[in-house]
Amino acid sequence: MPTNPVLVIHGGAWAIPDDMVEAHLNGVRTAIAAGWRVLDGGGSALDAVEEAVVVMEDDDTFDAGRGSFLNRDGKVQLDALIMDGATLRAGGVGCVERIANPIRAARKILSDSPHVYFVAEGAERFAAEHGIELCKNEDLILPREIERLREFQSRSAGSENDIFSATISHDTVGAVALDQQGNIASATSTGGTLNKAPGRLGDSSLIGCGCYADNKSAAASTTGWGEPIMKLVLAKWAADRVASGSLPEWIAAEAINYLESRLGGHGGMILLDADGNFGIAHNTPRMAWAVKTVNDESSGVRR
Repeated sequence: MPTNPVLVIHGGAWAIPDDMVEAHLNGVRTAIAAGWRVLDGGGSALDAVEEAVVVMEDDDTFDAGRGSFLNRDGKVQLDALIMDGATLRAGGVGCVERIANPIRAARKILSDSPHVYFVAEGAERFAAEHGIELCKNEDLILPREIERLREFQSRSAGSENDIFSATISHDTVGAVALDQQGNIASATSTGGTLNKAPGRLGDSSLIGCGCYADNKSAAASTTGWGEPIMKLVLAKWAADRVASGSLPEWIAAEAINYLESRLGGHGGMILLDADGNFGIAHNTPRMAWAVKTVNDESSGVRR
């Protein structure tokens, strides 16, 4: 008997300004429509999360793909991971500079490589060898972000303390899905933190940290300050608690409370189990999110 599909996505947890709320709403609604077309047509959760994330990578509202934050050297460096809950296969890329849709490259790694993770030039070479067209780094840079970096660097005057503030965008994007076959999957993609050191990896593309999926527990995607999330392996932490019998709604909130109480971290999480139960939680002023089921669709920038 077919399972009723579910799709949950996020477009970042931070202090989203009032004048950016509508763009975030439009972005997550467009993304959830793309992912739902896959699920509604009987497609896999893996395909659905990929397609939803691609839409947000292509939308320069979000810190993923084109329009991402620039690192300290003024370049875009992108990270992404995708994971299949049915097989535990995963694919991830880190610090890529010439791939407009890193989630596409991550999916190719999952499907076509015995490895899980490629970084930098090796990831770009793998992508090119598997039919993904490379771009110039300049193609991913917006004048808006050049100015944002200039203002940040002049204001902070070399201080590292402000870089992870909730008022600085953490528009990492992610999706979790349940398909009609009863399988779950997760995907997360990001441009990372504004003014990050070149070569810095956040939680988004690290398995079990910013992204995880296992049919026997849950699919999770996180957003926010990456270093505390990595230290707690937060996506796997949450999935394990769902496997122990707790509802994702409770565990997502518990995970964000744990992030804050243990390490003073901030961010958000979406969490989904193979029964279609889901949770959305954050401790930032706002979080962009959307949910679609056979009976309902909702979205927002608060919760």
